[in-house]
Amino acid sequence: MSAPQFQYLVPVQPEVGQQDFERASQLLKKRAGILLGDHKREMAARVLMTRVRKLGLASIADYLSHLDQNQQSSEWEAFVNAFTINHTAFFREPHHFQILAEFLRGRKAPLSIWCCAASTGEEPYTIAMTLQENVPNASVNASILATDIDTQAIERARRGVYAMERVQSVPENYLRKYFFRGKGAKAGFARVKPVLQEMVHFAPLNLLSPSWPQDQKFDAIFCRNTMIYFDKETQTRILERFAPLMKPGGLLFAGHSENFTYLTKAFVLKGQTVYTVAS
Repeated sequence: MSAPQFQYLVPVQPEVGQQDFERASQLLKKRAGILLGDHKREMAARVLMTRVRKLGLASIADYLSHLDQNQQSSEWEAFVNAFTINHTAFFREPHHFQILAEFLRGRKAPLSIWCCAASTGEEPYTIAMTLQENVPNASVNASILATDIDTQAIERARRGVYAMERVQSVPENYLRKYFFRGKGAKAGFARVKPVLQEMVHFAPLNLLSPSWPQDQKFDAIFCRNTMIYFDKETQTRILERFAPLMKPGGLLFAGHSENFTYLTKAFVLKGQTVYTVAS
């Protein structure tokens, strides 16, 4: 007698309907400027069903109606966080930090830099190391504002704790100088030292918000690998809001796949995806 045959069924993630997907896309774009391409339908279904179950609602349509009808709901934070991509690294696009180092040596203190897509903190802490290495008494003479729309990422950035594989791109001498290595139960992790943490002010910020840090101007703004998630109109509007926040001769750093040359006359390309305010 042959053994019984069993068929193992893999749970299938329910698809999100076209109407719900388009509605979710519109809500996300209006709130955060993020474009949700059709290739992300499966991701959207996973995210939306997770939130539906979390809130105990009956359907994705009910969830989207909850967002639409409750503009101040804390659920908006979870909704936007879920669609935010936090791909970052220490010393990512290293040529930018070489350019920054040379630039800093010719600037007058106090120096201020805005990292407007700080994610989990690798970029602003890299900026902080660059400041420490190139600005005399940097802890007093320089500061960094680090913002991101993802509130969970900002909390992780504040903690400044990273798995050792995340800090592999940090030069060994910098690793010894600016990080504590975990021991015992914390082995396999590194924590940013206070000398860097105290230079960085982390805060949540939506680039579509009508209120920005208007009370200060910046020697440099890092907005790298962020504009690719916005449409051209939104990109242009953000760039033109950056311009009046720049100190004379200040630099704007963009991502390697971003080109702002044809979007606005407010900035001029210097090279290697680094821009300066047009005179």
